[in-house]
Parts: sequence; C-alpha cells; structure tokens
Amino acid sequence: MTETNGWGDGLNAYVRRPGRPEGSRPLADKTPEVPARSTAGAESFAATGIRWDASRIDFERIAMSSTSRARFRFEKSLPDLVWNAAALEGNTFTLPEVRTLLDGVTVGGRRIEEEKQVLALVDGYSRLDDLVGAGRFALTKAVSDDLHGRVATHEAIESGAFRGEGPTGGGGNVLLASGGIVAGVPQEELQARFTDTVDFLDTLDDARERALAYFAAATRAQFYFDGNKRTARLMMSGILMADGYEVVNIPFARQFEFNKALDVLFTDDDATSLMGFIADCAIDERP
Repeated sequence: MTETNGWGDGLNAYVRRPGRPEGSRPLADKTPEVPARSTAGAESFAATGIRWDASRIDFERIAMSSTSRARFRFEKSLPDLVWNAAALEGNTFTLPEVRTLLDGVTVGGRRIEEEKQVLALVDGYSRLDDLVGAGRFALTKAVSDDLHGRVATHEAIESGAFRGEGPTGGGGNVLLASGGIVAGVPQEELQARFTDTVDFLDTLDDARERALAYFAAATRAQFYFDGNKRTARLMMSGILMADGYEVVNIPFARQFEFNKALDVLFTDDDATSLMGFIADCAIDERP
C-alpha cells in the first residue's frame, strides 16, 4: 500500500491531503516575540466563568517555535497525539494499533466504536492542521463546531452544535473523578459565554495563556453534549501553532494528575492547577 505524508492511503476520509483548501491563503511563517506577562485575575471570572493565577503557571515551558516547525512536529506526532487523546477517553487501542490504523490496516479484536473514535480524532487533528496551514484557524464558534463535528460525530447526541441549538436540550452535567456531579453552563447562556470568553482572551498578550485558558474555560462551560475536552484541546493546539508555539501533548500516563486538576476546575472554578499541569506537559527544550 502506498503511503502519503507518512499516513496510509487506506484512510481516505481522514488523512491530511497535500495543498490547501480552494480560496485559502497560506499562513506566514510566524515566530512569536516574547510577550508581556498578563495580570489576569478575578476579573476573568465574569467573562469566562473561571479564574486563574498567571504568576503560578510556567508558560515558558511551552517552547517558542515557528508556525511551520510547530506544524511539522504536530504532523510527526499525530499517532501519539491521537493515542493519548483516545486513551484519556478510555479507549483501549494501543499506540502501535493506532499507528496500524493510520496505515490503513484494521485492527482485529477491538470494538468498532473504539476504532471509530480513533478515526474521528485523526479527522479532527487533520482538519486542524489544514486550517492552521491555510491561515484559516481562528478562535471562533464556527471552527470549534467544525472540529467538534469531526471528533465527536459518533458519540455526541448532536455533533457540531452547542447544547440546545438542535432539537435536544439539557445536558452539561459532569461526573467528577472524585465522585459527585457538577453542572455546566445553562444551554441558553452558552453563546454569550463563548463570546465573552473570546473577547476577554483577546486582551491577553501571551498566546500560551490564551490557549490554556481557553481549554479550561471551554471544558468548564461544557459547550457540547460530549467531546468537550477533545474539542477544546484541538482549539488550544490551534491557538498555539498559529501563534508560533509548539503544541502540548497531555499524556495518558499522567491521567491521575489531569483528573485531579479537572476536579478542582469544576468544583472551584479555579483553572490555575489545570493550566499549570498542561504547561508542565510541554517538552522542556530550555538549555
């Protein structure tokens, strides 16, 4: 079987294809300047529904790069990114099995639902790469809905739309790892919450802070019936790459720490520990 860009031709519906979408423009190879440190504090809560202490988060762990280099590393890391994202959702595919699936070969002995979840993640990650490469990634609801419609197409009651935008209402409750249930933002407030969140994040100078804060705010709001963390992770990665930073890969091996930080987010609306954890997951390339 012939391979294209290192990914199997057997995944015609999922692999990233050469070139860029018709009518798009290439993104300039952007290398970021050192940003000023944000002083975002309690004022963030009214807009985003969360608060964080930026002074306790080591954003410098997320390496400066360039958009082209960040995309190159993103593409090379695709199997690992997909495997970790799937494993954190309880998917039992192994990393070698994900690589096999990316080569266009089915894996025996696995549930079809798990295979579909992996392929949907590949579709979402490939779409993000296309958007960033074409200069079309933006922190907008349209982009978020597009990515959600891909990664959660087999699982969410309605994919590609916020809760309440289709015929199904309700949802948004989150089961904590430590037990108990926390409610998300009411569905009638989701559009306003998204707009206010984006407007507030636009005031932050550091793209790394914007990216991690978006992940936390979107996860806390529960914009969708399912697939919120997966979609928010893709949006976070898009913000980072488009601004010339390396993406962060949250490893399955650190699931316990991840879940503890998520519980703090949902119970206290405090994203400091979660954002600090995500920054700590970055590969340390400092001398």
